Formats: sequence, C-alpha cells, structure tokens
Amino acid sequence: MLHLDHLTVIAPTLSEGVAHVRDCLELDVPFGQRHAYMGTHNHLLRLGEGIYLEIVALDPDGVRPARARWFGLDDQKSVRADWDAGRRLRGWVARTDAIDLMLAGREDVFGKKVSLPWSEPAFDFAIPDDGSLPLGGAAPSLIDRRGKPRSMATIADMGARLEGFSLEHPDAAALMEFYRELALDRGPTITGGDSLRYRARINTPAGLKELF
Repeated sequence: MLHLDHLTVIAPTLSEGVAHVRDCLELDVPFGQRHAYMGTHNHLLRLGEGIYLEIVALDPDGVRPARARWFGLDDQKSVRADWDAGRRLRGWVARTDAIDLMLAGREDVFGKKVSLPWSEPAFDFAIPDDGSLPLGGAAPSLIDRRGKPRSMATIADMGARLEGFSLEHPDAAALMEFYRELALDRGPTITGGDSLRYRARINTPAGLKELF
C-alpha cells in the first residue's frame, strides 16, 4: 500500500513559493533544508500526523547533480509555465515500505530507484531519467524511508491540518483505475477537468483555506 507522505508546491524560486502559500494559507512557512545532493532547497509545514507540505525549488547556489533533479526542476521553462498558469500545487509524494515491489513493471511511470543522499543513503526515491514528474504530476512520486518514519520534530507546526485534496484530470476514469491498482491511502479525489490541477483544503488558525 502507498501512504500520503507530503504535498509539493513546485516553484520557480523559493521566495515565490513561500509568498504563494502565504497568500493562500495566511502562514509564513519557515525554511526547511538544502538538498546538496539534488541542488534544491525547501520550506516545510506540518499538515497533520506524519504528513506535511513541501515548497521546493532549484537552489541557485547549489551544485548541479550528476543526474536529473527531482520534481522536474531542471526544466525551469515548464516550471515557470505551470506557475504562471496557476498550477502551483503540482504533485505529491507517496510513501512505501517496498519500493522495489512498487516499481516492478512501473518504472516507465515512476522512474528508477535512486538512493539518497549519495554518500550515506537514508532513503530511496523514484525519479524518471529526465527528472520529470510521474505522468506529468498526475501520479505521485515514490519514497521509501527504509523503515524509519520522517522526523516531524524539524518541521514547523503552525496549526495547519489537511482536510483533503483533489485532482482534476482530462482522463479521470483511466487515472482512477491506475490509482486503484496502487492501493493508495489518503490519495486525492479525482474529477474530470480540462487540465491537470490540484487543490488542497487545509484548516488553518484563520479558517479553512484552499491551496492550489
């Protein structure tokens, strides 16, 4: 089974991502960490027990990795186009305890297992060779934390809690069937739409808000 791990706002710059979440949730999400092994950095916000929001962007001061970055962040033209079109909550990450089993016969969708960080791997992440989002973001990225839960102590808890999230997609029926095969826990509600678009309903100290 796959479990919801975290939602991802994929931004052209980290400052734009933080400003967007502030506009949507009325919360100023603090800095999380730099991913020296991926040349990216993020801000993090708890959304409940074991789940969180990640605002992630290419780190302009980071070193380009030997392989494509995750979350499609090497293709800055596409990241900017999605951003300008209002598609800012661009995907999510699902947790598994058996990533090899989940990838069997599905590497064309999720990519190949990459063990990170390079020097002392602590988790495995599935990344397509070109770094793109699985099914353009319609499918989750996969992470295997090797039996160790993500420490939430380092993620800011500002009273935000995820109520649920949805995904609009031009081929909703086929996508729902694919999701059923994955046995997803707490995945998005899928509806028809002209283009791929996520929305998340989040309870905050200022009331129920929508992140998109």
